[in-house]
Amino acid sequence: MTAPQVGTPLILKSILFLTDFSEPSEAALPFVTAVAREYGATIHAVHVLVPDTYAYGSPETASSGFEVQEENAQAEMQRVEAKLTGVAHEISIVRGAGIWQALEQVSASCEADLIVLGTHGRTGTQKMLLGSVAEEIFRRSEIPVLTIGPWVRDGIHCAAHYRRILYATDFSDESRAAAPYAVSLAQENQSRLFLLHVIHERKHHHKLASAGMTVANAMHELYELVPSDAELWCRPEPLVQYGDPATRILETAEDRDVDLVVLGVRDAAGRLGAATHLERSVAHRIVAHAKCPVLTVRG
Repeated sequence: MTAPQVGTPLILKSILFLTDFSEPSEAALPFVTAVAREYGATIHAVHVLVPDTYAYGSPETASSGFEVQEENAQAEMQRVEAKLTGVAHEISIVRGAGIWQALEQVSASCEADLIVLGTHGRTGTQKMLLGSVAEEIFRRSEIPVLTIGPWVRDGIHCAAHYRRILYATDFSDESRAAAPYAVSLAQENQSRLFLLHVIHERKHHHKLASAGMTVANAMHELYELVPSDAELWCRPEPLVQYGDPATRILETAEDRDVDLVVLGVRDAAGRLGAATHLERSVAHRIVAHAKCPVLTVRG
C-alpha cells in the first residue's frame, strides 16, 4: 500500500493473505476478497510450513512427517483457492524456519501493498496465526497490516466500504504515521472519522498541565491531524478520554459502531517486547478484542 497523501486515493495492487487454514484465517477470507474487489488487486494467498522439530525423533521421521504436512497443506490450499474464485489470485506454500522470515520474502517478491490475516488473539504455538505471531508481523512489516480478530462481527466487511473509522493516537511519531491512512480511507468512503486520544488514568486531571498535555491541547492536536483541505463529507470528531488506552479505544469503537480502527505501531527493532507507540500490550489487546478489523501502520 503506497503511503497516501491527502486528496490521493489509496493504491492497492497486491494483497498478501496469510493463512494457516484455521477458523480465524477462514473468517478473514471475506475481508481480503472484499478489499481485492474494491481496489482491483491481486490476492497472493500464502501458507508457511514451519517444521515442528519436537514432533519427530530422527531426521528420517522428520522428513516423512514434513511430507505429510505439505500434502495436507496442499489439500487445504485448494479449498482456500476455491473461495477466491472470481478474484485475481495466486496461491503458494512456502517453507521457513519462522513465519515472519518467510512472509517477508514473499511480500517483497510479490510487491505487496497490504497484508491481511486472521488471529486467535491469544498466545501459543506458532502452528497457528496466534496473537504472538500476528503481533510480530504487524510490528515488523513495512507495509500496513489488516488484522481480523476473533471478535469481529460477521458481515462487517461491508464490501470494504467503511462508514465509521476510528483513528487512535498518542501523538508520537509512530502513531502519526497512520493518520494519512485514516484520512484517506475516510475521504474515499465519505466516512465519519473519529480521532481519539486517551490520557492514561495514572495522569490525574490536576497533573495534566505539568505533564505537558491538557484536554484543550489534546483537542487542538487532534484537529491539526486532519488538513483543512481534506475532502470529508463531515467534520472529524475529536475525542479525549481518561483511562486505560486499550480499554477506552475498544469501548469507543463499540460505542460508535466503527467499521475500522487505525493505529500506528513502532518497529520491533529486534526486540518484540519494546514495540508499541502506547504500551506493548495495547495494540495487541485492541487487535485481539476489537469487533471490527484493525489496520496497523508501522511508524
